[in-house]
Amino acid sequence: MAIILSVANQKGGVGKTTTAVNLSAALKTVNKRVLMIDIDPQGNATMGCGIDKYNLENSTCELLLNECNIKDAIVHSDKVQVDIIPSNTNLIAAEVVLLKNGNSEYILKKALAKVNYKYDYIIIDCPPSLNMLTINAFTASNGILIPMQCEYYALEGLSSLIQTIEKIQATTNFDLEITGLIRTMYDTRNKLSKEVSVQLQRYFSKKYLKLSSPEM
Repeated sequence: MAIILSVANQKGGVGKTTTAVNLSAALKTVNKRVLMIDIDPQGNATMGCGIDKYNLENSTCELLLNECNIKDAIVHSDKVQVDIIPSNTNLIAAEVVLLKNGNSEYILKKALAKVNYKYDYIIIDCPPSLNMLTINAFTASNGILIPMQCEYYALEGLSSLIQTIEKIQATTNFDLEITGLIRTMYDTRNKLSKEVSVQLQRYFSKKYLKLSSPEM
């Protein structure tokens, strides 16, 4: 059974997609079987894996709308040598439909149950918002990786994300855990960056992962 990890932060531009793509590629280099799921309508992870998001036969959209089988949605990325379920802006329409349907937060989890025996890791690149797409990802996941840019509003945004995680833990996924927090774009020359980093270590010491971009 695969370990399923969501890479999430409701704030954009923190290195979330970069983390998801590079983590997937790194796991492949140590001979792990990896599936990456792009559940962000921007489709940046799809493009980062060398897949043309403008020319998709099936995508995360069709999967969540039950318009295709999960096996038909999976394509192989020659660029990073992992399997991926790609995404594009069509996924925005899927979110609208999901909001109208009951129990729609379980759709991705049910779909992954059909293929998770084939993989060691499934990495989900979430959108930069706490919406129904993110809820689907959290409901399907074992853990959450949170990329954190060490800036002024970082901790405030983290508080909102943790509240969402706690709601998921109390409703749709009792076993969900925060796997770790990852500093991104950390600059030791910046006093604020260092102060935020110290606070992250203080309050999340057991979840604090020193897997950031090279320090400048």
